[in-house]
Amino acid sequence: MNPVREIGKAIRTTLVLWVLVAVIYPFAMLAISQLAFPYQANGSLLKNAQGQVVGSALIGQPFTSDRYFTSRPSSTSYSTADPKKDDAGVLKTGVSGASNLAPSNLALLDRIKGKSDPDPTKAIAGDLPRLQQAGITPTADLIYTSGSSLDPHITPEAARAQIQRVAGVRKLQPNRLEILINQNTDDRSFGIFGEPGVNVLKLNLALDALR
Repeated sequence: MNPVREIGKAIRTTLVLWVLVAVIYPFAMLAISQLAFPYQANGSLLKNAQGQVVGSALIGQPFTSDRYFTSRPSSTSYSTADPKKDDAGVLKTGVSGASNLAPSNLALLDRIKGKSDPDPTKAIAGDLPRLQQAGITPTADLIYTSGSSLDPHITPEAARAQIQRVAGVRKLQPNRLEILINQNTDDRSFGIFGEPGVNVLKLNLALDALR
């Protein structure tokens, strides 16, 4: 056995494998994805009527105006915290993940029900009173966060519970919003996996497009 020949063979094999798996394969997958699935490969980005990118169909975002349908809560504020001013600490453990708070946890109950305090700066406005004040019948997904806290969907029931509020603010007939919800409801994957869901960003973009 010639050591020099064996070392040369090992080096050639390494170079060939490196070219195959680190150069040819990634670029081939990139080309295929861009040609066959450009929308998905580029982040499933959504644009408004002016052609501006306003978000991704895969990542939820908060909507606070009564003119829009509300997303489900997020324990990470949908990762919109400013890294330089993260008072809530939502970015300390990353930008995705659940709070893992038990149903009996006081912090979770305070967020849902609210917390009064003699010091107004320490009082917490709860999600449940806010929804009830807006005339929205609370559903589980309008109160509890998702496992990733980035879920872009709510249930069709949660969307329909907001019809009266949005219709009243926008001076629209409720049946128009019912149709809009049905048009923006994603069915089960392959017809069997998961549950139907309404992509809130897509729904609100379609809402802005109404005349």
